[in-house]
Amino acid sequence: MNPPRIEALGDCALLIHCGESIDAQTTTRALAIAHAVEATRVPGIVDVAPAYASVCVRYSPDAWVGHDAAQSPFALISARLSTLVEDVASDDASASGLIEIPVCYGGESGPDLDAVAAHARLSRKAVIALHSGADYRVAMLGFTPGFAYLLGLPAALHMPRRATPRTRVPAGSVAIGGAQTGVYPRETPGGWHLIGRTRLDLFDPARDPPALLRPGQRVRFITE
Repeated sequence: MNPPRIEALGDCALLIHCGESIDAQTTTRALAIAHAVEATRVPGIVDVAPAYASVCVRYSPDAWVGHDAAQSPFALISARLSTLVEDVASDDASASGLIEIPVCYGGESGPDLDAVAAHARLSRKAVIALHSGADYRVAMLGFTPGFAYLLGLPAALHMPRRATPRTRVPAGSVAIGGAQTGVYPRETPGGWHLIGRTRLDLFDPARDPPALLRPGQRVRFITE
């Protein structure tokens, strides 16, 4: 893999590019880099957010004012991070434990299960078996607080998003969109195909941390 590339993202953030594709190896690399940046405690960094193939690092420029008048805060902090990110090993050291998510598949809980089965040319039972039998990994959080994008969906279940998104998707809905699966933490609009629902609370502001799932975490769905 090519060395990570750092570029400015406005005047108080930078982006570390870890690769050009969405795959498990690139995502693992991004997670490892994110954990390394957090652990190093570089002055002024206020947030580290890993994504599929990149890591966004937000920082306070004030923390670097006066260090070197000839260089911008971005130049100083990116130089500090360059050696660090190149030396990070892309392994599973940052991975968290396994979370099992109980799911009630089909019926009112999963109104699109039949559509997914038809697209895959499988029975409802086979779709449920494939979805619940796979091992998933949280690639990133986004879209809405606590929404985890999961890698590991069997290829037979990949399908385009709905042509017309729903204006209301119930909280806890387990869904498929493209090559990914995920769970809607709260009632929101959404364009993924709903195949089931879980009773777990994926996001609780009063909990520490509020999001049940974290980048790098392993996930399995179990039938109820």
